[in-house]
Amino acid sequence: MTTKSNKIPDDHVEMRMKGRWVQVPTLNVNGAKLVVKGKWIRTATVRSEDMREQELDRPEQYIKGLRQNKNRALKADIFSFTQKVPNTQPKYSYPFAMESIAVIRMTSFRGWWEGLPQETRKNVRRAQKRGVQVEVREFDDDLIQGIRGVNDDTPMRQGMANAYYHNTFEETKERYGEFLGRCDFICAYFGAELIGFLHLVYRSEVASILNLTTKPSHFDKRPANALMAKAVEICEAKGIAHITYGRYNYGKKQDNPLREFKIRNGFGELLVPRFFAPLTAWGNLCMKANLHRSLIDLLPHSVITVGVRVRSALYSLRAPISRCSSTTERPNRTRQMERSIPPAGSNSNPPIAEN
Repeated sequence: MTTKSNKIPDDHVEMRMKGRWVQVPTLNVNGAKLVVKGKWIRTATVRSEDMREQELDRPEQYIKGLRQNKNRALKADIFSFTQKVPNTQPKYSYPFAMESIAVIRMTSFRGWWEGLPQETRKNVRRAQKRGVQVEVREFDDDLIQGIRGVNDDTPMRQGMANAYYHNTFEETKERYGEFLGRCDFICAYFGAELIGFLHLVYRSEVASILNLTTKPSHFDKRPANALMAKAVEICEAKGIAHITYGRYNYGKKQDNPLREFKIRNGFGELLVPRFFAPLTAWGNLCMKANLHRSLIDLLPHSVITVGVRVRSALYSLRAPISRCSSTTERPNRTRQMERSIPPAGSNSNPPIAEN
């Protein structure tokens, strides 16, 4: 069980890593909080970069700040940053790789709806027929308690420990309250019970799904599909041009249930450049050897699949499993079995360390 965290120092932030919350030091440069991750190759990134309102500009000032800082915990070998949807053409001369983002290109709700598979449209209607009510809620005490109930419905998500499982009221309030003022909480109710929610963060003409979580115990009511439909409806009313939901492809990993859910709900792939600027001789050497990329970008799909299964088995040994959870729809070969798992996370998505 997660215990109540102590007050986070001003020069630290809380981040979700491998199913648990940890406090890490930060370096503030031009209003952006930089964090450093990695053991042998230490990479600096902007915390919650995907949710920033403005795209990072003048990267040289961040590189300078990282090189000049004296905190050993923030010493980095590489600084990595990305352009934002819909900017797909590289603007800087640093080495880069194209990053796969899951995107709905908005035209209208009708256009999105008519482009969905028949099964997805049926699931939205099924949610309505089975009594699911969807509405936008204020982030108040009642909603916080409801979110706790959704998160406590299962100790695991997508084969990993659920970092939000058994969080206290104050922890839940802090961790979901970061983007208040430019976000919506879209909630699915069955009677008075909150059975799922979608956390949507806005930045100009782009809306990003930070978290989509439903109770596995109410999967038969298809709340995730109803939440997605409401999110698209809201974005059309707000004049949103793109809806993003984490990554589309995770390196060479194929056929994962969350990707299937995204495809069946109208998401496609958009490639944006992620830049890598070496800060040290070691960082420069690692980049030349292509060691700066994550393992999921380098390893074959077969190896990744085995690793995911082993990881899931290890987490299963640590926590009692009442129900599995992952996504609402499965590939055609298994969808007929009417067994599937609701989505969780984005983030930062998600499957990777996010805040």
